[in-house]
Amino acid sequence: MSNEEKLFYSIGEVAEIVQVKPYVLRYWETEFKKLNPQKSFTGQRTYKVKDIQVALTIKKLLYDDKYTIAGAIQRLIELEAQGQLISFGTTETSAVIESHPEVPIPAESSGGKEVAEVVPVVVETIEAVPEKPKLDEKKVRDLKGLLEATKKVLKKYNLS
Repeated sequence: MSNEEKLFYSIGEVAEIVQVKPYVLRYWETEFKKLNPQKSFTGQRTYKVKDIQVALTIKKLLYDDKYTIAGAIQRLIELEAQGQLISFGTTETSAVIESHPEVPIPAESSGGKEVAEVVPVVVETIEAVPEKPKLDEKKVRDLKGLLEATKKVLKKYNLS
């Protein structure tokens, strides 16, 4: 799967990319309004590339720059206003990232100096991401059929 094809990431995938535990990401969601992943109809968090960028920025502010939560919230607002959220699309990291399709490459790049400071974090993260298993297309089709049949039964008996 190429980088452009993957639109959403699970909390486990994002936790591996950012190198924090999933419960840390869930906590950050309560403190940082900018980190607000969508939830699927089953209630699972679905992160976009922008959410991963925000999570990486939060990690840098808290762990590397030693900001407090309140200070990191304020700095995150400032960075977004300046268009300097951490981006994966820098020339320094693009060669490494291209060899790991599970890490996204956004179309836009901030070009700010904060990007250069995070390059070692991104490179370390990429090395820690395990290879993704292949999807069995027949199983996916079977699951879609099962889902459709379940929807019909729920509708038939007014349970939806």
